[in-house]
Amino acid sequence: MMTNDDITRGIAPAQAPDHVRLLQVPGPTNVPERILAAMHRPAMDPTGQAFRALAQDVFARLKGFFRMADTGGGEVFLYAANGHGVWEAALVNTLSPGDKVLVPDTGNFAFAWRKMAESLGLDVTYLESDWRRAIDPGAVEAALREDRSHAFKAVLAIHTDTATSVTSDIPALRAAIDAAGHPALLMVDAIASHMTVDFRMDDWGIDVALSASQKGFMCPPGVSFLAANARALKASGSAGYYRNYWSWPLRQEDMTYRWFCGTAPQHGLFGLIEAMDMLDEEGHDAVFARHARCAGMVRTAVGHWSQDGGIELNAVEPAQRANSVTTVRVPEKYDPDALRRDCLARTGVALGGGLARLQGHALRIGHMGYVTEAMIAETLTALEATLAEDDVPHRPGAVAAAEDFVAN
Repeated sequence: MMTNDDITRGIAPAQAPDHVRLLQVPGPTNVPERILAAMHRPAMDPTGQAFRALAQDVFARLKGFFRMADTGGGEVFLYAANGHGVWEAALVNTLSPGDKVLVPDTGNFAFAWRKMAESLGLDVTYLESDWRRAIDPGAVEAALREDRSHAFKAVLAIHTDTATSVTSDIPALRAAIDAAGHPALLMVDAIASHMTVDFRMDDWGIDVALSASQKGFMCPPGVSFLAANARALKASGSAGYYRNYWSWPLRQEDMTYRWFCGTAPQHGLFGLIEAMDMLDEEGHDAVFARHARCAGMVRTAVGHWSQDGGIELNAVEPAQRANSVTTVRVPEKYDPDALRRDCLARTGVALGGGLARLQGHALRIGHMGYVTEAMIAETLTALEATLAEDDVPHRPGAVAAAEDFVAN
């Protein structure tokens, strides 16, 4: 393992200022060679029985990854799109222009889903937050109790917001909706949490769950998927939006090409199949434990650095800190984007920047998907060396503290 001195002496330097040797941003993530190799194959006949069987297997397996029962009447839909695509698919398939939706704020991506909803003509009530804490189930329950006419048709929740690295308690949110006796659909964006922590669509009472290929599934971006239960599918029958590409009813027709509204993203599917194989082979509980260890290393390191400076974790409550990404606030007089540039130029390790309200105040360390403790140790070594080179106040020795965390 490289030490701080190794990096500052120039051992294993980046080949150029923008050469990425280790990608530790919160998506897209590092793609294993095994997945890249699986995608390096000829396309299949899209009308043939072999591809039809392959596609059917993908949809069936995704139900299992959402923890969705085969017998519950729900369906999985897959799009050649990023996560914003399934945001829109969820909205236009279940709602009508003018419908009211409730959006509890947790960060940039809750805000962005809100803005998309508003652009579609939905009436959004936004529960503001300080971007440092998870969804408050009590505030959601109170808002729904006040809605005696049941005007709210859906609650839109981000499970893990990668801008703030805050993870919300979805079972508690479901309990709040039930306690209010409200029929609103619960839609959950699990894009940054799926396959980094346990996620149980049926057990948690989620009506629409959203995910994508480029984070916990370790694949290139470009494929997104959502699961809709029987209640959401029923709502799609009365939804007032015209839709074609996003349409659930059209994608449930018998011809294979209709499942994708045209040509399927075959190579994305090849990679996704390999990713599901890898996750199954490791074991889902082991995958979640690996993410918890890597996240714990990062949080331990940041806690160590913070003892001698203004560096701090953005997520205030320990139980709400994400296992897929950590947002790190830096002292006001220092530029986190300059730190990131210097880290990349000197070590080849790429870190994420602060978004929206946190731009210029924070950097982000991704630890999701294809990630190991050794990769995190190298990332922390690179960042600590950069903090030292750029004279940012911090207590040295964070990498050793992180390794002690894993050992103990």
